[in-house]
Amino acid sequence: MNFLKRTVPMIIAFVMGVLMAFQYYVPHEASQNLLKVVTRWGMIISGFAMFIGAYSLFHMHWNRIKHKVSGWGYSIFMFFGAGIAIISGLYNGGELFWNDKQSGTMFDWIFDYVQVPAGATIFSILAFFMASAAYRTFRARNKEATILLISAIIVMLGRVPVGTMISQYIPIAADWIMTVPNLAAKRAILIGVSIGVIATSIKIIFGIEKAYLGGGD
Repeated sequence: MNFLKRTVPMIIAFVMGVLMAFQYYVPHEASQNLLKVVTRWGMIISGFAMFIGAYSLFHMHWNRIKHKVSGWGYSIFMFFGAGIAIISGLYNGGELFWNDKQSGTMFDWIFDYVQVPAGATIFSILAFFMASAAYRTFRARNKEATILLISAIIVMLGRVPVGTMISQYIPIAADWIMTVPNLAAKRAILIGVSIGVIATSIKIIFGIEKAYLGGGD
């Protein structure tokens, strides 16, 4: 059993990792066909992962309802909303799900008048948390915080008409901040993240990193 749970996944990760690494640098027809096949495999595996995720979600909320965990009433709404969305999506306006998607269906109504307003509400609430975090962050406690505060004020003023009314140089300064120091820092972060991804990929391919197997070194 340990062979199937640990050794086989490590062999698959090694073989596929090496193949896909060579595929990227070998522009041959065979490598392109391999990429298409592996991409289809990935789509199929993603579909299975979606069902596993849905089962995990329903199982977790069912246990919350069963054991009357605090806030279990929200789990009922989750089942209710998911059930209506799934049924309306499969019904497809009377044409059923194996036909082309119809427009103006119950599923579209749920998306346009339930999910979109709910998402806008959540993001509106999030804006207040961001403003509160910005207030705490931008307090000029030291030299670095003062520079951050001044830069943020210049960028915010440079993005609204008020900044141009104050001075014509504010939008120019805001563009310089965004395209020079901000872009330089962003590229440095992206380079660091890319190096980390490469290092992690190499560790997974050669069996050094085993956390994806479910625990243990």
